[in-house]
Amino acid sequence: MKRIVVLGGATGGTLVANRLRRAPSMREAEITVVDRDDAHVYQPGLLFTPFGSPEPRSLVRPRRAQLHAGIGFREAGIDRVDLDADRVYLDDSSALDYDALVIATGARLLPEETEGLTGEGWGERVFTFYTPEGAESLRKALTRFDGGRIAVNVVDLPIKCPVAPLEFCFLADWYFHRRGIRDRVELTYVTPLDGAFTKPVASRALGGLLAQKDVQLVTEFNTGEVDGKRGRLISYDQREVPFDLAVVVPPHGGAAYIERSPGLGDELGFVRVDAGTLQSLAKPNVFALGDATDVPASKAGSVAHFEGETVERNVRAFLAGRTLPARFDGHANCFVETGYGRALLIDFNYETEPLPGHYPAALGLPLLKQSRLNHLGKLAFQQVYWRALLSGRDLPGIAADMPTRGKSAAGLG
Repeated sequence: MKRIVVLGGATGGTLVANRLRRAPSMREAEITVVDRDDAHVYQPGLLFTPFGSPEPRSLVRPRRAQLHAGIGFREAGIDRVDLDADRVYLDDSSALDYDALVIATGARLLPEETEGLTGEGWGERVFTFYTPEGAESLRKALTRFDGGRIAVNVVDLPIKCPVAPLEFCFLADWYFHRRGIRDRVELTYVTPLDGAFTKPVASRALGGLLAQKDVQLVTEFNTGEVDGKRGRLISYDQREVPFDLAVVVPPHGGAAYIERSPGLGDELGFVRVDAGTLQSLAKPNVFALGDATDVPASKAGSVAHFEGETVERNVRAFLAGRTLPARFDGHANCFVETGYGRALLIDFNYETEPLPGHYPAALGLPLLKQSRLNHLGKLAFQQVYWRALLSGRDLPGIAADMPTRGKSAAGLG
């Protein structure tokens, strides 16, 4: 009996475990998922919480309930991985041996890495919406806010869902318009990048939207300190951005146990993998996906979804002694909420920029264009997530490889 241990019971870990369980060749395998708690959070919903709904508790379901019958679940923290012994040590003093290990423990927020961020003003005029607690606290603060300067600050990259801070700006513009006080609110987006986003095509489109919505863009700002008492973001080169309320996306790193597992991760705690096979560079019976990896793709749920097929197929091939057949192409797509009941969609991979056209084919959703249809698609995806994606089923028309049908031919070489 082959033993497969999956570390992490969120998007990537859940769908890979379920895909493996569904595979005929894995019916006799022992599959165990490990996570520190039994609370599976639908993270994309946190973006909307500061603006009134949904409440964070409505975004949470038990991890166990998302796993197919026959998959074991261990609620425990992870102490370390012993690569030489093929063993995972848990914080309850127990251990799990494995023939194949899948790491999907995501990324963690590191607000303590930024001077002053968790000091005076944290939770009062300095917030993040990247946690359920932070999103709810920010909702209350925005309800009380009746004018002044709001700075939305990405401290450093990589971060989970890199378009989310931009979406916050667009939704804030709409929110304050609805309240009739937009003329009393100054919105500023502060980023370490040289533009609004990483991909040049998307950066131009999103930067243009910021300008249209009168959101100031401050680029190449490397935040060294957040002064909550005096209301200042201070860069390492001593530039300052004043605020009355700051929405900060803290630096991210890999799970803490990776740092305690020699050879497993890089200096940020992300698992080093082959960007195509998603096989660990440390040992061949270890694979990783989602936000936990160091691949040069967005840390977003769509990436974990598309990587899931690659990991499942390659784990099965490895355990059967075969050459790894699947390669991930870096496929990512993101709905970008732009306010006023509209959103745009971007779709790209390692080699190809976001392009105009439609997804996933010529009659699909419009790309790089605001539309009501994209907004409804984003809202509807929550049900797709719980009912289909996590179960490990293939979604009709949605392939792991980036589609070229329906897109402009430019840049598809």
